[in-house]
Parts: sequence; C-alpha cells; structure tokens
Amino acid sequence: APLRGRPRAAMEGSPIPVLTVQTAPYQDQKPAGGGGLRRPTGLFESQRNYLPNFVQSLLSSIDLRDRQGCTMVVGSDGRYFSRTATEIVVQMAAANGIGRLVIGQNGILSTPAVSCIIRKIKAAGGIILTASHSPGGPGGEFGVKFNVSNGGPAPDAVSDKIYQISKTLEEYAICPDLIVDLSRLGRQEFDLENKFKPFRVEIVDSVDIYLNLLRTIFDFNMIRSLLTGPNQLKIRIDAMSGVMGPYVRRVLCDELGAPANSAINCIPLEDFGGQLPDPNLTYATTLLEAMKGGEYGFGAAFDADGDRYMILGVNGFFVNPSDSLAIIAANLSCIPYFRQMGVRGFGRSMPTSTALDRVAKSLKVPVYETPTGWRFFSNLMDSGRCSLCGEESFGTGSDHIREKDGLWAVLVWLSIIAARKQSVEEIVRDHWTKFGRHYYCRDCELFSQMLQGSSSDLVLLAACELPSGSMQKPMKRIPANMTRSHRLC
Repeated sequence: APLRGRPRAAMEGSPIPVLTVQTAPYQDQKPAGGGGLRRPTGLFESQRNYLPNFVQSLLSSIDLRDRQGCTMVVGSDGRYFSRTATEIVVQMAAANGIGRLVIGQNGILSTPAVSCIIRKIKAAGGIILTASHSPGGPGGEFGVKFNVSNGGPAPDAVSDKIYQISKTLEEYAICPDLIVDLSRLGRQEFDLENKFKPFRVEIVDSVDIYLNLLRTIFDFNMIRSLLTGPNQLKIRIDAMSGVMGPYVRRVLCDELGAPANSAINCIPLEDFGGQLPDPNLTYATTLLEAMKGGEYGFGAAFDADGDRYMILGVNGFFVNPSDSLAIIAANLSCIPYFRQMGVRGFGRSMPTSTALDRVAKSLKVPVYETPTGWRFFSNLMDSGRCSLCGEESFGTGSDHIREKDGLWAVLVWLSIIAARKQSVEEIVRDHWTKFGRHYYCRDCELFSQMLQGSSSDLVLLAACELPSGSMQKPMKRIPANMTRSHRLC
C-alpha cells in the first residue's frame, strides 16, 4: 500500500511533502486498447504498488510540458475499491505536477460524463475507474481507463507508451498526507512542498455539466409531454446499481417528469447488488420480467459506467443493438441537434450488422467500418466525417462527446417515440419493412430467439460470430422461420 503520514486537509498547516517511492515494475500492465487496464480487484489490493505503478505510468505518458499545471478529470462507476483508488490518483496527480483535478461528487462520474467534462473545460485528459460491465465487489474486477484531451479513449500509441513505461518503472511520486473530501462540493486547495502554486481539487455535481449538454441536444419539452401527458408512456429504467442511478433520477424523473418509481436499482453499490451490470437479456432479468407484464411501454437498462444500454418495448420486445443503431440513424431528424448540425456520416464496428449501411445508402451519407474500439470512432468524429456510430455490444453515441453514451441513446429513442407516436415494436417493424431485417449474434441460441416472430420470408444475416471468434460469410440469406432446432453455427 502507498505510504501514509499524517492526513492533511486543504490548506492546513505546513506544505504537504512530495515523496518518491521505490518500486519494481510489472510486466502485465498493458492497457487493452481504449478499455484501459482491467484486472481482478484482488490483484490491485494484494500486489504491492500495482495501482500506483500503473497510475505513474499513465501520468508519465503525458509530456512533462503538457502535464505541469494542467487540468484532469477523475471519475468512477462506484465499484468496490473505487474510493481507495480515487484517493491514490489524487495524491499521485498532485505529486506529478497536475494543477487541478475535477472530480465527481463522492468520486462518481459516468464515462459519458467524464468525456463531456473533459471537452467542456478543455482538460488534458481524464482517469476513469471502471471495469465496465464486469462484476464488482472484492471478488470482481477493477479497471483504470485513460481518456485523452478530445474526451475519447486513449489511442493505441498512448496505450503502448503507458505499457512501455510500466515495464521499466522504478519509482513513483505521491503525496500520501493529502486527503481530499470527495463528498463536499466546491474547491479545495493544498500547498505542496517545492510547488509554487497550490494544488486544486474541484468536486462537482456528478450530473450537472452532462445534463446541460443534453439540454442543448434534445427537445426536453417534447419528451416531457410524452412522459407526463394524458396518454403518458410508462417507462421502466434499470440502472443496475451502477453509476447511472443519479443520472436516471435527475434527468428522466426530476427533469423530464417520469414518476420516481419508473427508475429501479438507482443507488450505486460497490458490488452492483451482487448482479453483473451488463444490460442484456441474460443479466437484466428484473427489467425483462417487468416489461413482459405489459404495464410498461418502454424499458432500458445501463451497464456499470453508463456507456452501454439495452432497449425493450412492451411485453419485453427486444431491440438488438445493431437495429437500434440503424433505427436511430434513420430518425435523426427527430433530434434538434442533428437538424441544426446535419449528418456527415455513420460509423460501425466490423462485427455490427449492415443494417446501418442500408440507412446510410438511403440518406446518401457515407458509412465507415472500423475495428472494434471506440477510439477509432473518435478519429472519425475529430476529422468531421462521422456524426453517429455504434457497436454490436450495446454501445451507441454521436459526436456530442467521444464516448458511447447509454442515456443519450435512451433519450433518442424517447424522442423518436414522441415524434412518430408509435410503440417501440411498431417503430422496429416499420424499419424492417422499409430496410429489411438484419441479424447479429454471438451464439446460436440467441440467434434462434431473435428469429422468432419475423414477418418476412427472408431475412438478411450480416454476421454470426462463432464461439471461437471466427465469422460466417456475411450477407448470407436464410429462411426467416428458422427455429431453435436449426443450427446456424
């Protein structure tokens, strides 16, 4: 564990010492692309200096000229070990010359909110403490992710630089006496030894800045009328005990008028209530069962850090993520942001179905196929070529930030429902009628479930990924009446 002396609150007494701690490098701290470093939580807790080593490697990857006095954003999904890790990040950021940290209250910030804040305040980057949809608790997983100054995941060159530094690291810098109050909104300043300017920490409301951005994108009055009018749409939103609870309550309930009981599992828990915070039909069973009852017309679930989502209609009608992306693309005119900004192009990951391509062709806009990883979409958006993008793994987003954004996607869906005055299922089936029905799946059992209820004689299969990771030939035509007894893979 890092060295600890006498805890020192903001601007208390003599300057806080900056210590250099000797350490030994680890050879396994290679970030997994834009997803950062994810490992079993027990490894972070038991291996000496495992977290400080990686944080130092991350901070050292920023050129010294850019690092000195810069601003960075820090947030977490609230999983076990997040508070301890946040304290270490703060102490090491101060010791490494960072001038200011902006942190969500109680350390809580969704991944989309971190991206939003980085861009809003023009920060040098951000550190997100999350392992996405992986399990929490002491027996779960923990992760550290680095987003760069555009708000997006670190590109491969940056991840490689962090890894190379980590393999030869011999020491790290830390201020073990520096203690920040994560619960108190506002500015805290700390005098450090041999530093000319105080180190500043700003604790911000976890939702405010992100909510203000959403207000500029959507017609909140239209969505509010949908959720509160005489023919109000009853919704059920499952935050899965992850970071999205405060966002769901603040945006959908307080701001847009949905009844408070529309939102469930909205208190972030260190172990996510013992459930896997993965928004799909396998793990969001509480939501699925509620939707099957027919009481609710719209349902959604989010993963632990808020960048992935699932959409359900009445009676549990499931919208697969590739269809969701294509339907959003076909209905962007419902969103004021896109009416004003226009649509420059679409992006999808290679495994995502070609449903998006059909929409792009009809709208006469380009579509870009990328390897899996949001960092590739960030490049397209930074170059002004892409307005909307998505992956088959329940991630969708636009150029308003540089991350996939679950709540943004839910608000898009509510906007489409309000504008078209149709149910989720009607919107999806109308889309199939116009553009054809495309499929993506990761296993045959799920694929056979998706095929049930098809209204056409033929469906178009974009890709089926075998358990081994190999791919069937794309664009293969198969009978729409395939049942569980048929094997595609």
